[in-house]
Amino acid sequence: MEIERKWMVSGWPGAALGLPLLKTHHMDQGYISVRPTVRIRREALAGGPTAHVLCFKGAGTLAREEIETDIPLELFQKLAHLIGRPLIRKERRIYQLPGGLALEVNAVDPGAPTAFYYAEIEYPTEAAALAWAPGTPALAAYLADECTGRPGASMGEYWLQTRGEI
Repeated sequence: MEIERKWMVSGWPGAALGLPLLKTHHMDQGYISVRPTVRIRREALAGGPTAHVLCFKGAGTLAREEIETDIPLELFQKLAHLIGRPLIRKERRIYQLPGGLALEVNAVDPGAPTAFYYAEIEYPTEAAALAWAPGTPALAAYLADECTGRPGASMGEYWLQTRGEI
């Protein structure tokens, strides 16, 4: 089960937020299907390993079933070829939040006219997700535009808008 909230943000969190950077990933992802979500992703950890992942997501916004499984590079390449469109490029930086949660900030298709940033936080329970609030005014201002459940605010919708159906 994936339980997360999502925000549109204007860039990387500034030094004023004082959030320690934990790790950075460079990713490429594409969609075999948007409804239901079936996605492939290459996740390269800066200075670390690269994973190739096949993901299935159920319906929902705040909480939904998610199944991820590692796949071999060869299968990833075959599926990317089947998709036949440029994969979405992402850079994800993960920051430590007070209280043990992590803030994942994503730059989507950097340099492209459609580029944007979004942030998300994953929670252990729906109650924890609904109860969470930013601990400082600076973090609250950074996360002012929550888009959890907003129609059109998913990566699948971005795929359809910029790459179309396969």
